[in-house]
Amino acid sequence: MAESKLKIIPLGGLEQIGMNITAFEYEDSIIVVDCGLSFPEDDMLGIDLVIPDITYLRENIEKVKGFFITHGHEDHIGAIPYVLKEINVPIYATKLTVGIIEHKLREHDLMRTVKRKIVKYGQHINLGCFRVEFIKTNHSIQDAAALAIYSPAGVVIHTGDFKVDYTPVFGDAIDLQRLGEIGKKGVLALMCDSTNAERAGFTMSEKTVGKVLDTIFTDHKNKRIIVSTFASNVDRVQQIINCAYNHGRKVVIEGRSMVNIISTATELGYIHIPEHTLIDIEQLKDYPDELTVLITTGSQGESMAALSRMASGMHRKVTIKPNDLIVLSSSPIPGNEKAVTKIINELSIKGADVIFQDVHVSGHACIEDIKLIYSLVHPKYAIPIHGEYKHLKAQAKIAEELGVSKENIILLSSGDVLELDENSAKVTGRVHVGDVMVDGLGVGDVGNIVLRDRQHLAEEGIIIVVLTLESGSGMVIAGPDIVSRGFVYVRGSESLMDEARHILNGTMDNCMNKHITDWGRIKTEIKDALGDFVWKEMKRRPMIIPIIMEV
Repeated sequence: MAESKLKIIPLGGLEQIGMNITAFEYEDSIIVVDCGLSFPEDDMLGIDLVIPDITYLRENIEKVKGFFITHGHEDHIGAIPYVLKEINVPIYATKLTVGIIEHKLREHDLMRTVKRKIVKYGQHINLGCFRVEFIKTNHSIQDAAALAIYSPAGVVIHTGDFKVDYTPVFGDAIDLQRLGEIGKKGVLALMCDSTNAERAGFTMSEKTVGKVLDTIFTDHKNKRIIVSTFASNVDRVQQIINCAYNHGRKVVIEGRSMVNIISTATELGYIHIPEHTLIDIEQLKDYPDELTVLITTGSQGESMAALSRMASGMHRKVTIKPNDLIVLSSSPIPGNEKAVTKIINELSIKGADVIFQDVHVSGHACIEDIKLIYSLVHPKYAIPIHGEYKHLKAQAKIAEELGVSKENIILLSSGDVLELDENSAKVTGRVHVGDVMVDGLGVGDVGNIVLRDRQHLAEEGIIIVVLTLESGSGMVIAGPDIVSRGFVYVRGSESLMDEARHILNGTMDNCMNKHITDWGRIKTEIKDALGDFVWKEMKRRPMIIPIIMEV
């Protein structure tokens, strides 16, 4: 019998799409499910990635037993190399997921220090107070798994990202039977993917995309075809390769992430490329356009992805031609619509035809699929996960319709500590959570103050005032000279700059007359005088940085 309660602590992944990481704690044991990143918001200037703040795990490092990863998408594995530098515990995941994680570990030189364990479906892993079982699911990347987490307080099923696909391109369909078996024995809580909880019906099978692609290839026999999709959607890439092979076309794979994942999937046997079908991008010129297909990244309008560089004419090896057909085989992620529209317009201006509708199916469960899981699992508590608040709310409504009592549906925020057992479930506290920003090689060294400065520089520009004072007397020997960037074009604003210098000369004379020699005071006087003048003249507030030298 359980004496303690099970704690479920989401450290990220709620109120947003991305950065999924959840801690499960029972007495002296903590296991962590997923460890993802999110991509920067528009106002995070210069930031490359955002990873979760793992202060809670660091403070309880002696309890942390291991990471369990549901699948190989960036929003579930992207933070692993950064987090494992601080919390080095074993990783448990399926074969393809481990393969993709290992590629990341190699880049960060962590292969020798991090233990990885490949887990098969149906296998149970015992760690501390927990036993974790991997259950087969379907998603837009292969080897996705749901987790049955057995604790003394009861069983929690964590679906990971999933869909119900009865006819997957590779491997078996989701193991509904096993979910039903666990459901019959009694499930304390279900943590279910909410991404498509607002969409009616069932999610279409990935195989339906293959039929659409085949029709496109048949209808455009005289065009070069460029297909852009998510690098991680190995099944989609397999179907594109199958279509190319059936229509006698050679295939080029372009884009760093695409090349990395496809080579890993090929090595591990998750993708089959017929002999002599794949060619190097350098060989593209040796074949007529109508006998080639390019599979590339950039379907979300990412500025540095291969398709974006082709659209803007910056790609070194591929030039978009009027006879090209571009297929965007993905839906825009919320927030990326503008970037995707921009790409479509740029490609259309170059004369290419663009197809962007009906060439994609989601990797997430819609309402009827979610209902199916609830009906099989019969959880006492429903804890919607993976999504913005509106998605979690939509799933809460589904759970209520299916008979889960309202007080047993728990909508969490990142950082909440949920304590539950058979008798009760309530949020008893909060832990520290947040965003850690990665900029180049710096992790966490850019915070809100630096971002605020970057925003200021981006919006208003900068003025640097340089002057030289005589040591001892404090008299001005040289300057003040004014250097500006991003404020006004200096050559077109000589009169403004001359007047600014005049203002600064007056300010320095005033300081000398009042015998002000403290550099801090002088800098404040310069900032105030120049700031007031610029605001009066231009209604702008650039960043003003005085630099004083002494000789």
